[in-house]
Amino acid sequence: MTACAIEPTAADEDGDECGDPRNGGTACAITADGAYAARLAPAGDCLFPERWTLDGPEPYAVPLPGNQPEEPGSEVQPMSDGRVLIRRLVDGRHAFSLLYPTGPGTGELLLGAIECPDPDTRLRLLPPAPGGEKAYALAVGRRSTAVWLVAGGAFGPEHLAMVPGRCSGGVWLDRAGRMLALDREVGGRTKAIVVDLERDGEVSPLLQIAADSDDRLLAADPDSGLLLIRSDAPSPGREDRLGWGVIGSTLPVRFPECLRVPDCTVTPFAIQPGQVLMPENCGVALRVDGPAGTWFAVWRPAERQLLQLPAPEGWLAGSGLWTEDGVLQLPYATGDVPCGVARFAVPRGAGGTGDAGSPGATGETRPGDPVRDGTVGAPGEAAPEPSPSSEPDPPVPVAPRPVPLREAPLKGRVAVG
Repeated sequence: MTACAIEPTAADEDGDECGDPRNGGTACAITADGAYAARLAPAGDCLFPERWTLDGPEPYAVPLPGNQPEEPGSEVQPMSDGRVLIRRLVDGRHAFSLLYPTGPGTGELLLGAIECPDPDTRLRLLPPAPGGEKAYALAVGRRSTAVWLVAGGAFGPEHLAMVPGRCSGGVWLDRAGRMLALDREVGGRTKAIVVDLERDGEVSPLLQIAADSDDRLLAADPDSGLLLIRSDAPSPGREDRLGWGVIGSTLPVRFPECLRVPDCTVTPFAIQPGQVLMPENCGVALRVDGPAGTWFAVWRPAERQLLQLPAPEGWLAGSGLWTEDGVLQLPYATGDVPCGVARFAVPRGAGGTGDAGSPGATGETRPGDPVRDGTVGAPGEAAPEPSPSSEPDPPVPVAPRPVPLREAPLKGRVAVG
């Protein structure tokens, strides 16, 4: 299973300011294998950590309350062994602990703390890493960004890399937890880069659609190489569009018209795994936020349609995961069902009717939809210069062979995707 927490949100951009907690944390974080989830659950006016077990016959929750309620700025993240990492702001420092059930109580293993002397530095947890044995955090300063290993190391929090520029986002590109994609702002432009955590944080370009465009990576699937991208390349400086490409591909980034929902924000949150060499068949789950509320949608590049569906009551919005056989699972909590998972088997070719902007609507990509050349390099590879595209919209392609991340050379040039 693959779960993605991939859209740079307001919390990502602003984060937690040391000494001034402003980030409400992740509503629900899910391990990369889909076995566990964690959230800060409400209890009246208070919050407490809660772990969900998702890989059994029925999901169930285990409360992990501490000696006092948690602050709204705390963050939790599940680990693969069932423990829950928590980040708290204590006396101006970010303190990390692992929580676990101990009969009627909660055990706590202190891991250490990170201090941010500069009040402009903001620190937050990165999405759950593949494997689930380690956890990472991003500290965004005025001119640089630090990557920290905060759980799974030998001696507490460990500084891994310093990246020039202010970074946001955070997408894992491989199953080994080595290649981390970040969206870096330099000189007023934002471009996706790759940080190699096994090469002392070596930085290389990942995505450049046009020299003057803002290009962010929202989600990636290591099996198929499918990338979900947000960029203003189709209309520089005016409107961000949601697009897709394939890492290592020779085909251009595409911006389907069906992914434009009027007056709404569309954000991918999960990609179907296991579709090796078949990125166009991957199911993509998207959160849709609009004047009518929040719902979800399902889309596959090959079908070129957006199926919008009402979200289950109590959905922990923006969280979910796919199984390899195409079942989308959305966690939810209500007064009657405090720990539930709604399952949607969305067959290929499923469509819907209705007006765009409301649940149940679909849109189709028509000839002439924006297609922009760009660079989607293999991690660790230098990105070639983009060239303008004047060709008409090609048909939906049979997927080329993406460059497997474990085989991708760390130097050299690749074609665009």
